[in-house]
Amino acid sequence: MVELKFHCSMPIFVARQWIRHRTANVNEMSGRYSLMPMLFYQPPEEQLLAQSAQNHQGRAGAQLDAALRAEAFKRWQALRTDAVATYEWLNGHEVAREIARIDLPLSTYTQWYWKIDLHNLLHFLTLRVDSHAQWEIQEFGRVMAGMLKRVAPMSYEAWIDYDVCGARLSRMELDVLRSLVRGADGGVAAATASLSRADMEAKGLSGREIDEFISALGRKDVPDFELDLSKAKPASYFEQKAADAVA
Repeated sequence: MVELKFHCSMPIFVARQWIRHRTANVNEMSGRYSLMPMLFYQPPEEQLLAQSAQNHQGRAGAQLDAALRAEAFKRWQALRTDAVATYEWLNGHEVAREIARIDLPLSTYTQWYWKIDLHNLLHFLTLRVDSHAQWEIQEFGRVMAGMLKRVAPMSYEAWIDYDVCGARLSRMELDVLRSLVRGADGGVAAATASLSRADMEAKGLSGREIDEFISALGRKDVPDFELDLSKAKPASYFEQKAADAVA
């Protein structure tokens, strides 16, 4: 079995989404033993968006006004400044590290070594490069997909063809397609001209399922996760950055 190992650094809120993939072997830095680096994530301004009215888990495309964005960044900085001061004060007064860390925000960076086999890595990436995933974890997924492209190009190509740009169909969706096309003389032939939304509902598809089915039938652009190695930094750069941020 092919197993891959990654050394990852990410904000704690991203790590908590990541750890849901229980097939992975994670060895995370412990704030009980080590001092936490005072590194905090701040979203780029273009990603500070309003809550989606349709998706309760995500942000919408609406850009917040400049004054609100400035106030949000100001409040985040104030919270982090206070968190750092409190953490340093508690550690300076010999309070146990496992207690000193408890009020650090979810934006604090953690890091871990992550081992996973290729099969489950592909499943992880399929979920995390999807546009429905949170933008921050998509960023990690895209970089890891670029790594996969370099070290396992044939597996990467199959993943793109069958998972990223492919689709699984339900029984009802297949019934819709069978109403439109049929096998004939070793090929495929048109059966009927069209099916209305009401026709698809009659086959058991809900409104949301119809929307997703129509979307899946649209042509997908083939993504290219090629890495720009000119922007890459050595592991020592990140090690030093974390060391410099230890309180």
